[in-house]
Amino acid sequence: MLTFAINVARDAGGILVDRLGRALQVSNKGDIDLVTEADLATEQLIIERIRSHYPRHSILAEESGASENSSGNPESEWKWIIDPLDGTTNYAHGYPCFCVSIGLERAGKLELGVVYDPLRNEMFAAERGQGATLNERPIRVSAVAELNQALLCTGFPYNVRERPDFTRDFSNFTMKAQAVRRDGSAALDLAYVACGRFDGFWEDGLNPWDLAAGVLLIEEAGGKVSDFEGAPLDIYSPRVLATNGLVHQSMMAVIRG
Repeated sequence: MLTFAINVARDAGGILVDRLGRALQVSNKGDIDLVTEADLATEQLIIERIRSHYPRHSILAEESGASENSSGNPESEWKWIIDPLDGTTNYAHGYPCFCVSIGLERAGKLELGVVYDPLRNEMFAAERGQGATLNERPIRVSAVAELNQALLCTGFPYNVRERPDFTRDFSNFTMKAQAVRRDGSAALDLAYVACGRFDGFWEDGLNPWDLAAGVLLIEEAGGKVSDFEGAPLDIYSPRVLATNGLVHQSMMAVIRG
């Protein structure tokens, strides 16, 4: 199944690269939340491949929502969780930071995940109990232990005006960490934590398709993922704190104020 997910993500990424920079049809799902024809085309490819190879599996996709399996049983233990284009706003503006994210749950437990950056040809992949890789080479989280030496990343929630805690946390982390980045693709941010480029990530307002693949990447690379209170993460909860494990408590203390 991991090889299948890798191949599908690579093909979906090819569509994104092929259409990048063209005049795209862009529509709004919300005040500032975009969807492009590239989102829809890549999602259609991924869903068609899954239905062809695993017709009894259910699917949760960003643009299409939830889909029952072909047998009509919504309780399938297998669920594919896909984001065909994570970083749509970046993509629509030609900013080269976006990816394809595909995760797979079995009975509510993440079993595999891939995050593919087609511009850099970087394929992050993980399977439960088998570790995480970048282009087939093993990856590990960083060894940074002090928050003031940590490079952190975050994302701005679409309803940031309704989340006053975000500006407080962003300000505090900017003062306490070595640096903070915001690139606009949560799945890539999580993959970067997994391979040690970032030491920690936090965001409030995420969806399961933003998280599924990246969470497993971090866990399999030796990192830690939780909610803001330190409880085990439910990917259907919007608040995520993901780190190399060494700065986790320090980041949690900042969030708690």
